[in-house]
Amino acid sequence: MSSIEIKGLTRDAGTHAMLVDMLIETVAAGGSVSFMHPLSRQAAGAFWNNSLMAAARGERAVLGAWDGAVLVGTVTLLLDFPPNQPHRAEIAKLMTRVDHRGRGVATRLMRAAEDLAVEKGRTLLVLDTATEDGASGLYERLGFNLAGEIPDFALKPHGGLTGTLLYWKRIGQLR
Repeated sequence: MSSIEIKGLTRDAGTHAMLVDMLIETVAAGGSVSFMHPLSRQAAGAFWNNSLMAAARGERAVLGAWDGAVLVGTVTLLLDFPPNQPHRAEIAKLMTRVDHRGRGVATRLMRAAEDLAVEKGRTLLVLDTATEDGASGLYERLGFNLAGEIPDFALKPHGGLTGTLLYWKRIGQLR
């Protein structure tokens, strides 16, 4: 995995197209990332347009994992919270291309997101993952603590309900 480079993403046509493809592939493979299968290119494109515009405004950071010229993974760090929560950030939309899974891409993305959160002065990270087929094992290996489970939280991409597991992790220096 030494050839994987993690960097912040901005909106350019090539990157946008790869993000759209990755989101559609993730949903088709059963990834619970807020969308239902089949996911249209238009809906995926609109999501990434909005996400990258929010990143340009500093409300979030969208990180990408590159294997040469190919985008193989992404994670979003949500940063825009109310005035009483300036100390926290949220992990969202962690995705790895199917052909790159099990190769450490998600771990590298998560570590980069955590480092960025610390840089931004955050001391608490939160996230959620589907109870069924989610990434709880990865998050627990990375030191996240299970806060609890909410049953029947969302529909799975191919139908049926799944719960969600809520996780948290203290990072950086506490204020």
